[in-house]
Amino acid sequence: MTDFTSFSPQALTFLSDLRADNTRDWFAAHKATYEAEVKAPAQGFGEAMADALGNLTGQQHSHKVYRIHRDVRFSKDKTPYNDHIHLSFAEVDGGPNTPMWFFGLNPDRLALGCGVFAFDKPGLGAFRTLMAGPQGGELIALTSDLQAKGVRVSEPELKRVPAGFDKDHPHGEALRRKGFSAWCDVEDVAFVTQPRLVQRTVSKLVDLLPVYRLLSDLL
Repeated sequence: MTDFTSFSPQALTFLSDLRADNTRDWFAAHKATYEAEVKAPAQGFGEAMADALGNLTGQQHSHKVYRIHRDVRFSKDKTPYNDHIHLSFAEVDGGPNTPMWFFGLNPDRLALGCGVFAFDKPGLGAFRTLMAGPQGGELIALTSDLQAKGVRVSEPELKRVPAGFDKDHPHGEALRRKGFSAWCDVEDVAFVTQPRLVQRTVSKLVDLLPVYRLLSDLL
C-alpha cells in the first residue's frame, strides 16, 4: 500500500523548467528535485493506481513508470530527457494484445488513455477477421459514442481497407486499424496536484472502461 495523494506543484515546475533547459548540466543541478518530486511520487502513484484499476476491472494490474532519459540513438532530436511523466498499467497475466491503461503528464496537458497501440501480427490478423463481422460494427458504434462524450479516439492507421477484404466493406473504418486507443484529455494540469488523485483519475477512466472490455473480449 502507498500513502500517495497527489503530485506537488514542484513536479509541474520541474517539468516546465526541464522543457526550457533540457541539458545534462541543468538536470544534474536539479536531480534531487527530480528524485523527490517526480520519480518517487510517480512510483507511489503507479502502485496505488494499479490497485485501483484492479478493483475497477476485476483483474490484477502492474504498473510501469517510463524512464526520464530519452533513447537518442536513432533520433534527430538529441535532447537527453523527457519533459513528461508517463506510466502504463497492464494486466499481470495479460498478453501482447491485452488492452493497457495510460497516464501521460506534460507541462501543458494530462492525457488518460486505454487501448492497444498496435496488435502483434497474429493479433492483427484475428482482429481484422473479427472486424469484418458484427464486432466491427460494435467498435464503430463505440467510437461514435466515445467521441460524442468528448473522448479522443485514435485514427485508423491505413488509408485503405487491407487486402483480402472488400474495399467498400461497411466496417472499413475498423478494418483500417492496426490498434485502437481512446483518450480523456485534461487541459488543467493542476488536476494532478489536488488531493485524491488516484480516485479522481479512476473516475475519468470509467469513461474508457467500454474500450477495455470490448478489446478484452475481442482477443
